[in-house]
Amino acid sequence: MIRPHPLKGNNTFKLGVFSANADGGLAITDVPERWRASWDDIMTAAGIADRAGLEFFLPIARWRGFGGKNRVREHSFETFTFAAGLAAATQNIGLFMTVHVPIVHPVYAAKALATVDHISKGRAGLNIVCGWNPDEFAMFGMSVDTDAYGRAQEWIDIIDQCYGPNQPFDVDGKFYKLKQVVSRPASLQAPRPVTMNAAFGPPGRNFAARNCDFLFSTFAEIEDGKAHIADIRTRASEYQRDVGIYTVCHVVCRETQQEAEDYYTYYAVTQADHAAVDYHMASKKEFANSHDNAAFDKYRKRFAGGAGTYPLVGTPEKIVDDMIKISQAGYAGTGMTFVNYNYELPFFCDRVLPLMKQAGLRIA
Repeated sequence: MIRPHPLKGNNTFKLGVFSANADGGLAITDVPERWRASWDDIMTAAGIADRAGLEFFLPIARWRGFGGKNRVREHSFETFTFAAGLAAATQNIGLFMTVHVPIVHPVYAAKALATVDHISKGRAGLNIVCGWNPDEFAMFGMSVDTDAYGRAQEWIDIIDQCYGPNQPFDVDGKFYKLKQVVSRPASLQAPRPVTMNAAFGPPGRNFAARNCDFLFSTFAEIEDGKAHIADIRTRASEYQRDVGIYTVCHVVCRETQQEAEDYYTYYAVTQADHAAVDYHMASKKEFANSHDNAAFDKYRKRFAGGAGTYPLVGTPEKIVDDMIKISQAGYAGTGMTFVNYNYELPFFCDRVLPLMKQAGLRIA
């Protein structure tokens, strides 16, 4: 009997560390303390998050950086082996793998995911991404799918079959034609490990509503998020499913509001890696349906600060107030990024988590 996955725990508002496997995290900045994503530093960050009771550790899947002075995110760890390494070194935190569907074959993904689930004793999770960056796909001799979610549906169906009793099996689909597939062991979690998808547009949300346990979505302002929640819940209800809805935030938490805002401006404006910000924003706007269109024009600082995610900037009390509003809008939790996880996570855990407990967002 395995424990429920951490994302199925009792805390009202769940927390995770996002993008620590990649240089810079989500910050596109030239400050000397920016995250370098060495393995030793990642192990330290995972240990901090695990001991503090955070629910998940979620990497991004990057194969090519965004250029600029620092070749932002060119240095990043592959996510299956990343999760396997962390699984052996942690006790409680959920460990996700992020997969670009066209690049990773579903039979391989099923085997690798089950392996991490066994190492972690049921803490594995899969973040399904169809991919948006044509420069990355070209590295594999591919182009971005015109029917990305059609492929993704076949892909996840094959993984389900890999964990089912009817093997060997054949697949005669549009994208995959497979013969005599077997895949053992199955995952410890049944019928499969928890899955999530990050989607903003209708096709992605329909895919998540049909197939995923959790969906990540962005918003420009917290109030705007309520419409996204309503839309996703409506789509999920059509499949008689309940999908947990999360967001991602970049965090600057300091003793005073002024100190937090000054540092945010320093790293995300004064010391932003502007060439990389330009490339990232242009590519996202053209190829990725991940943000409100207005966000690209209004929030350049947010793209330098955290890839266009929502900023949680201020004192511990201010950040908890914002999290209360995000929770009240309907979000089940957030992934978090920092300029340097190891410098900033301890202060966040020591000062913010007790206030969240007082506010009823967490029970521990």
